[in-house]
Amino acid sequence: MPQIFKNVFRGQTVLITGDTGFKGSWLAIWLLNLGANVVGYSLPPKNAKDNYEICGLSRRIAHVNGDVRDFDHFHSVLSSHKPSIVFHLAAQALVLDSYEEPLSTYSTNLMGTANVLEAIRHVPSVKVAVIVTSDKCYENREWVYPYRETDPLGGDDPYSASKAASEIITRSYSKSFFNGCDKASIASVRAGNVIGGGDWANNRILPDCVRALESETPIVIRNPEAVRPWQHVLEPLSGYLRLASLLYTNGTEFSGAWNFGPSRQNVVTVKQLVEAIIKQWGAGSYVVNSSPDGHKEAGRLTLDISKAINKLGWKPVLDFAQNIQFAIEEYKTDKLSDEEIFDQRVQHIEQYTKLGEF
Repeated sequence: MPQIFKNVFRGQTVLITGDTGFKGSWLAIWLLNLGANVVGYSLPPKNAKDNYEICGLSRRIAHVNGDVRDFDHFHSVLSSHKPSIVFHLAAQALVLDSYEEPLSTYSTNLMGTANVLEAIRHVPSVKVAVIVTSDKCYENREWVYPYRETDPLGGDDPYSASKAASEIITRSYSKSFFNGCDKASIASVRAGNVIGGGDWANNRILPDCVRALESETPIVIRNPEAVRPWQHVLEPLSGYLRLASLLYTNGTEFSGAWNFGPSRQNVVTVKQLVEAIIKQWGAGSYVVNSSPDGHKEAGRLTLDISKAINKLGWKPVLDFAQNIQFAIEEYKTDKLSDEEIFDQRVQHIEQYTKLGEF
């Protein structure tokens, strides 16, 4: 896999929307390590401790401050930099925040996706686009079966509904405008609950845990029995890169929707995750605060990844303990410089690659 990555990405201009975000910044680091020229388009980082900031990425990539809801600006940036590959990650990414700001969630996640695809339609340099949505795009029936790419889309909360709509927009553009041999190859990707260093979003389980552990206060968990497909950030990113490389070399054969989730052993409850985090940290406690007035979140949500395994040759690498070990090591960086933190991220990428025997 890494050799394919290097063959495809080395020397390529790759644009990432949402590069200041958690997953986008990790993707930028990996692409830099593969020799790509990385361009970022995103709102400024929200927190001085965000991964983008603590890794000094502003000095390493060509970043442009911008909102994907601004079509004219994004189109001008795309036209100016002429990337061959686009990863679209810019989004409002939190379920609870979507209840507080539904219109912003819909405008960012729906029209942001439409703007990116429309701009790509008018910039012929782009050969590949990977649109990142979420496992929450599926109509959640709380069943024990993992969701497949062919299962119905849907969503009761604004975030999930917006991600389902983003998938529909992507399919519509792909079928309507990108179905020729001279057009960009488009795919959408759906990942589970991602953890890793440098994520400080509110109402996200690992950042909430680390904040509590650092302040030596109990971790508060809302839904201890909720089941999620936990995975380190490198797991889905390896899938995105694998998919993009195949889209670049093989065209529309690999278009469509793809799930990237962990192995079954990593599908555990929130309570089990928190207990593993406390064990790896070496101290801490938790309390359960399930407010009856709180907004509803899915109780069970898992992904069927057999399509990616069988057709892409991709596979998850880390077991549950390794996921937690990587993530906690990445949070314990207070005494490191941004150069040292960046190097640590690269070392984890290289360790991950070796573990996967790519």
